[in-house]
Amino acid sequence: MKFVHITFHFEYTDNLEQILDRHEIENLVRYPMQEGRDRDGKHYGTQVYPGSTTVIQAQVPDEEVADLLRDLKVFRDEKDSHQHLEALVLPVEQRL
Repeated sequence: MKFVHITFHFEYTDNLEQILDRHEIENLVRYPMQEGRDRDGKHYGTQVYPGSTTVIQAQVPDEEVADLLRDLKVFRDEKDSHQHLEALVLPVEQRL
């Protein structure tokens, strides 16, 4: 089991959830519309800094991680506006 932490611009929430659904990822938490900063600067939902960050954290079976990351990379590479997507994969040492 791995813990996957995904950050992206909130307007792509439906797209990311569709990717997770295709991989049958059911154990997740979504933190919508968070203030954050990425490589292009701060995003506070204003005209100067449009958009907010959404975070999805998911438990992903080991055998699904590579395919999920491949699909996330395909999405990220589709458009310049998708370039802010980042995914981190962390080991799960214990689980109740």
